[in-house]
Amino acid sequence: MKPTLILSALSLCGMIAASAAEPAVVDLANPLQGTDSTGGYSHGNTFPAIALPFPMNVWAPYTEPAKNPFYYNYRQNKIRGIRQTHQPSPWIADYANFSLMPVSGKLAVKEDDRASTFRHEAEIANPGYYSVHLDTAKATAEVTPTERGASFRFTFDEAGDSYVVLDAFANNSSVEIIPSENKIVGICRNNNGGVPENFANHFVIVFDRPFTTYGTWTPEATHEGEAKLADKHVGAYLKFDTSGSKSVSCKVASSYISPEQALLTLDREIGQADFDTVHKQAAAKWNETLNRIKVEGGTLEQQRTFYSAFYRSVIFPHRFFEYDAKNKPVYFSPFDGKVHEGYFYTDTGYWDTFRASHPLYNLLFPEISGQIMQGILNAYDQSGYLPSWLSPGHRDCMIGNHAFSLLADAWVKGIRNFDGEKALAAMVHDANTQAPENCKAIGRDGAEFYKKIGYAPYPEIKESTAKTLEYAYDDFCAAVMAKSLGKTTEQAAFAKSAMNYTNVLDEKIGFVRGRKSDGGWCDNFDPTEWGGPFTEGNSWHWTWSVFQDIPGLVKKLGGDKAFGEKLDGVFYTPPDVKVGTYGQMIHEMTEMVSANMGQYAHGNQPIQHMIYLYNYVGQPWKTQARAREVMARLYQSTPDGFCGDEDTGQMSAWYVFSAMGFYPMCPGTDEYLIGSPLFDKATITLPDGKKFVINTKNNGPQRPYIGDGLLNGKSFDRTYLKHEEIVKGGELTFDMRSTTDHKWATAPEGLPTGGMTELAKPAK
Repeated sequence: MKPTLILSALSLCGMIAASAAEPAVVDLANPLQGTDSTGGYSHGNTFPAIALPFPMNVWAPYTEPAKNPFYYNYRQNKIRGIRQTHQPSPWIADYANFSLMPVSGKLAVKEDDRASTFRHEAEIANPGYYSVHLDTAKATAEVTPTERGASFRFTFDEAGDSYVVLDAFANNSSVEIIPSENKIVGICRNNNGGVPENFANHFVIVFDRPFTTYGTWTPEATHEGEAKLADKHVGAYLKFDTSGSKSVSCKVASSYISPEQALLTLDREIGQADFDTVHKQAAAKWNETLNRIKVEGGTLEQQRTFYSAFYRSVIFPHRFFEYDAKNKPVYFSPFDGKVHEGYFYTDTGYWDTFRASHPLYNLLFPEISGQIMQGILNAYDQSGYLPSWLSPGHRDCMIGNHAFSLLADAWVKGIRNFDGEKALAAMVHDANTQAPENCKAIGRDGAEFYKKIGYAPYPEIKESTAKTLEYAYDDFCAAVMAKSLGKTTEQAAFAKSAMNYTNVLDEKIGFVRGRKSDGGWCDNFDPTEWGGPFTEGNSWHWTWSVFQDIPGLVKKLGGDKAFGEKLDGVFYTPPDVKVGTYGQMIHEMTEMVSANMGQYAHGNQPIQHMIYLYNYVGQPWKTQARAREVMARLYQSTPDGFCGDEDTGQMSAWYVFSAMGFYPMCPGTDEYLIGSPLFDKATITLPDGKKFVINTKNNGPQRPYIGDGLLNGKSFDRTYLKHEEIVKGGELTFDMRSTTDHKWATAPEGLPTGGMTELAKPAK
């Protein structure tokens, strides 16, 4: 089906509309964006996530077998059920799943047997609502979410044998049917790691009317009339009389704590509300959230892309906490298996999201960001390490200590409802502690080398140069925390190690590269070779990962002119690939080649900030042109709408910031770098009700260049914006042009400061 048909269906889905002429913003967001992906080529590797912002539970149809982490594929034509999901990435996989599926005629319980054909023309996907007509099942399935639950409605085409099948998935599940209460309770335990021995997801499902027949099942047999079953893989089925009403509804909630907590949540979040009421509440919540940024102008497709990206930005991280009978936040810890008071968020990788996702939360949702920071320190208390990749507990994925970045960026931007002293102590611990063998993503892999010789050597440490660069940036963030807390000893130590990037930068050739433990450079260097000392990239991508000291990097690469030419070289160097230690083409390589922007690989995180670095050398027009090019060529709202893995909000948050016209190049500082606003007007409504407005004059697809700027009516001739200037409210206006005179914001006083420069200034 053509993407335009999908968008037409979305616009007709009947959500709450602002007016007949202008759809509500929730109707502009497309959950199907990025779902046309495979393991070999990612257009996002997303699934249609039906949820509220920052949910505990998400709901999604699945077309593939339950064990397949690429479980919704837009090109497939069968649906096996609508599942509760928590999957942050197919490379991490899912946990705590169960699903519901209508079946007509002959009872079918196993996923292959009950799978039903469907057509995208009969599928409606909206952030707070999903509907699909199932042709084989002869029924329409609908779901609408709450934070920890959902309301389902199954409408059968005709009277007859009408079933709802529950699948509690494999890995030791259990179900119990309670006919007198029209209820099913159960436990699912499926996971892919990151959980303690006593992990369980307790669910409760209450139907709106009695069922005539019921039973349980395993993949080997069905058990009619049996109300209770526990085994490796179990499920349940209910038969309904649809000779009168053909509609069957149910309400669902779950808890990681207990069945009683699940029932408490169900009563609190849904209670007696019917499907349509829950649906309206979900739409209202999404409209309130997405209206935090109101964009005007541009094309309808650009608005769809923007709000689809904004929606994706706030699907993660997931709440992992619940509210007890006294309405206090409590959570089951995936680290020690105990229940604690407080907050915890999960299902996210900080290697991706420190860059733009968390800065977006700090700007728009500081209360939630504060809870996330508290949860990070809770993880440290219960596991002994700050988290890096969570799902729901520690996962051995990616590199760096980017909890440092999250904590410092929140602190710098005024979010201080967490223990700063504990945060700094945790940074000191992790920076000096070798990562455990079973999870190299926490602590610091190569810590002893890094402390002794100032870098991680290759081949002793895998991905050593990438790790050195990220450790150095993270140490800068720790120095920022130390400075704010008046800890001069820690500040000096971390500020020194923040310069360790220089130990893997070969100034003679102008690239970062692998370095041996004896101080020599690794042999046979090729900047197009992937892997080895680099993570999911090559030296063309990683040379720019010096967020904290771009002015210093400029000097070491030969000054402003040479640096600008080096940036140009990223785009002008052919997209050749040497697969290196990967041994074969991986999807990130294929996506870079397909994008055809030279060595610029926007489909992965390491280089996504690089476009904004032209601002440091007085060439902001190149930032403006390239930012527009990426937004136009590599993003759209359709199922093939991304140029690589979306990665728990980061790819989307890049677009949200860039479309507004500024970007948080170095989290841990209070500066945003100016790009090229996409829309005529973007209004940010801040948590306290103040508004910051970005206006453009004479904007258009061929007018990416800034000619003049005004901030609150006064001349604005610099390529950075301070966080304080945004949060106190105001108006930023740019005159957009089709050509550049190379004058706006090119004087030295208009250039960004640089993190290390700010760090060296006396504390206020």
